[in-house]
Amino acid sequence: MKNQTLHRGKVVKSHMASATLLTILKLLITFIFAAWISLWLLKPTQVWTRKWKHAEQSANNTIFGYYGLNFAVYTFPIIAIAIIGLLFLDLKAAYQRNRSSRSSSKIFSNPLVVNSLIGILSSIEILAVFLVIVFLAWTYYARISNDFKKLMQDKSLKLNLWQLKYLRIATRFGLLAEACLALLLLPILRGLSLFRIFGIQFEASVRYHTWIGTAMILFATIHGISTWFVWGVSHHIQHEIWKWQKTGRIYLAGEIALVVGLVIFVSSLPQIRRRKFEIFYYTHHLYIVFLVFFLFHAGDKHFYMVFPGVFLFSLDKLLRIIQSSPKTCMVSARIFPCDAVELILPKDPRLKYNPTSVIYLKIPNISHLQWHSFSIISSSKGDENIMSVMIKCQGWWTNTLYDLIQTELNKGADKRKGIPVAIEGPYGPAALDFLKYDSVLMVAGGSGITPFLSILAEIDSTTNRNKFPSRIELVHVIKRAQDICLLHSIVHLLVNQTSEKFHLKLKLFVTQETQPGMGITELLNEFVKVKTLQLDSVSSNYYAAYGPESPVWMAAITGCCSITFFVFLICFNHIIIPSEKHSKLSKEKTPSWIVDLVLIAAFVLALSCSTLIAIVLRWRRLKKGVRPTSQTEIKPLDLSSADTKNALEEHEVHFGGRPNFKDILGKFKNETSGSNVGVLVCGPESMKGSVAAACQQESECSKLSVETTKPCFTFHSLNFTL
Repeated sequence: MKNQTLHRGKVVKSHMASATLLTILKLLITFIFAAWISLWLLKPTQVWTRKWKHAEQSANNTIFGYYGLNFAVYTFPIIAIAIIGLLFLDLKAAYQRNRSSRSSSKIFSNPLVVNSLIGILSSIEILAVFLVIVFLAWTYYARISNDFKKLMQDKSLKLNLWQLKYLRIATRFGLLAEACLALLLLPILRGLSLFRIFGIQFEASVRYHTWIGTAMILFATIHGISTWFVWGVSHHIQHEIWKWQKTGRIYLAGEIALVVGLVIFVSSLPQIRRRKFEIFYYTHHLYIVFLVFFLFHAGDKHFYMVFPGVFLFSLDKLLRIIQSSPKTCMVSARIFPCDAVELILPKDPRLKYNPTSVIYLKIPNISHLQWHSFSIISSSKGDENIMSVMIKCQGWWTNTLYDLIQTELNKGADKRKGIPVAIEGPYGPAALDFLKYDSVLMVAGGSGITPFLSILAEIDSTTNRNKFPSRIELVHVIKRAQDICLLHSIVHLLVNQTSEKFHLKLKLFVTQETQPGMGITELLNEFVKVKTLQLDSVSSNYYAAYGPESPVWMAAITGCCSITFFVFLICFNHIIIPSEKHSKLSKEKTPSWIVDLVLIAAFVLALSCSTLIAIVLRWRRLKKGVRPTSQTEIKPLDLSSADTKNALEEHEVHFGGRPNFKDILGKFKNETSGSNVGVLVCGPESMKGSVAAACQQESECSKLSVETTKPCFTFHSLNFTL
């Protein structure tokens, strides 16, 4: 008894220490980010311009130079946040695993605006957008007001007063594009993601990248076209448009960057991205050309402001490439009659991930370059040696995959060849706050069921009942009855309603078929048509997937890369670029593109050193790696037994119509005794909007006059693909 008391005391102290350390890291991240934002706010002012110019002159007299000062002040704060954030996520994951209590955030995740044009916006998202707009407006106003106070005539152009003013207006739009570029790459980081600190996953943060990219291209286009207009009306366009200046802004480089940016933007439009994904995918790799010519156009001093995103994205990309090597091989695959496939992939038993996690797959037999994201439908607790993904075949890549598996299935077992697969990830939430509810309503549309399959598998395999909801209702909307095959991995949960862990009820809506009298039992007969491809004997020659490096190692690699870059930058500037003390050629007269190339060379070498470290770490893990193991085949359920039929009678099937989410939420509110209800939605944007609107109408959280015992709906939007 005494030993148990001592053990509990140690656990409580450990939890308190972890909670304190998490709070300290949060405050440190907040302080650094606030300081970095303050720099952007102060930068347009005259006071900052004078102080900064003096600081750069003082730094030039030291070993660090103005370039070291710019990197330390403008670039390193965001890198430091990434490093601290990785340590924070690692500690938070360990802390959450040891917690059994429920705590969920209700205020910020609920939808405040539901609109068909802009989508679903929460209060925190609206606040963030508002602050960004205010920041851009302040930056533009401060810059343009200072410019108009001290207009100076350009001797080479000899512009009129209105032309000179309009040229300054055009120039300052370029600075707005630069501000957007500083934020552009941060939402699409995966392993080094800053947004995971706030509980926002990559699939959700991609839309922030879209918003910022659209704004950047808009400002850059106004900047470019307006500048060309002034050159045209002043009859200087033929001379200026092809100009590659020795120092200052290189016009031709800016024009190339603008054209490349427009190509990327046009190929990213939904009409092209959804129908011609290959065009979108390949043109997006022109970002390297865009960034290089932006550097040549803006110069190194301006580039240090946007460099944090470039630095982290490049390092993140290289770490992901290393992590996805070597390739593994499918253990088995299933083909479903609803034109879907399930891939069963080998994994190291030590690889753990949370439900709703996503992996990226590349199948060389289909394409050596294309990566596609899919939600994992299995649980790392229940399946230690495998992980599964469900793929609906709706495009060229997925249809080719279906045909590839079908071809192998038609061969004899002795003639089958392995299907190599490169795996990147998994990437998932650090905590499961979206499941810390008394009851949960899951709404899925078509393939949007996949994140919920992993959640149900996780709940089924856990022994701690307090960590997850006790009552779950799953609303699945499908077009055809045979699409019920997507529920193949949880059919045993639909039958086993005597489980003490949780109660699951299914409401199935088949929208494009009418089959009166058909129940859930008849629909489950579709599972008989499922075909399985076994590749155990072939896959034993490959390694199992073992996931990314730990956050601590990734933080160490990031810190090492930043220090290495700083050292190379200082050395190259002292060796290659002559100083005033040793040469008559001053640093101001050195061609600006040479200074830019020095920055690029230092960055490439720093990335190379970090890559070597990552390769060594990967090689050490491979030495301890395990080979794929065979999978135990799922035994088909006996749907003819009386017990099974009785258990399935509780579930509902509706044909020929879409669900009324307001009625569903109203009934669920009456059935749940608790006041803490989570609503998780994954599917088409129109469905998410309908559920979000119903949550706004039915939820009583915001009604101050209502007692807290009334049910409160908290909305969460999940994503299963990009």
